[in-house]
Amino acid sequence: MTPPASPPLDCALCPRLAAFHSANRIAFPGFHNARVASFGAAGAPLLVVGLAPGLKGANQTGRPFTGDYAGDLLYPTLIKFGFARGTFDRRPDDGLELVGCRVTNAVRCVPPQNKPTTQEIRTCGSYLKSEIEGMSELRAVLALGGIAHGAVLSALGHRKSARKFAHGAMHDLPGGPMLADSYHCSRYNTNTRRLTTEMFESVFAELRRYLG
Repeated sequence: MTPPASPPLDCALCPRLAAFHSANRIAFPGFHNARVASFGAAGAPLLVVGLAPGLKGANQTGRPFTGDYAGDLLYPTLIKFGFARGTFDRRPDDGLELVGCRVTNAVRCVPPQNKPTTQEIRTCGSYLKSEIEGMSELRAVLALGGIAHGAVLSALGHRKSARKFAHGAMHDLPGGPMLADSYHCSRYNTNTRRLTTEMFESVFAELRRYLG
């Protein structure tokens, strides 16, 4: 199986995102300010797919979900359910290690206002497709939010209308991995109680049972 392909650090396929990176290199010269690579082994049975790097999260640190609130919920949950070990400390050099899990985003570059366009999602979809196809032991994909859910289905060649996003849903995909859904672990969703820690953990409990 071909290893997952990743866009170059200075990927310019999406002009708006490339321009945003250029502006951020001036505004935040100490930030990563480039495409954010996936985190975790390609041989993992679980792939977690988020939306896109946060401006002062992964775009700053260079590691998915690292440096903002979303990671403060995601990574301790991964540790709790045996998908990671070590200490999470909002730094890419904190020593955290994923176990049987890989984390990525539907869009690899930070978008303005954390809102990628439909075309940007489609453009980066080729890399998500390569990511999924290159994971030889993949058994489940967790989509964090509706955009990630749609991006995964598109990458796998399935119609979005046939499998609606719903928190806690588990979709059996013909010839592919099981697709699980969760609301995104963003500060907005947790502050509004749309997503609670208990709701988030329930999804991982089900994934743990499914994967063994």
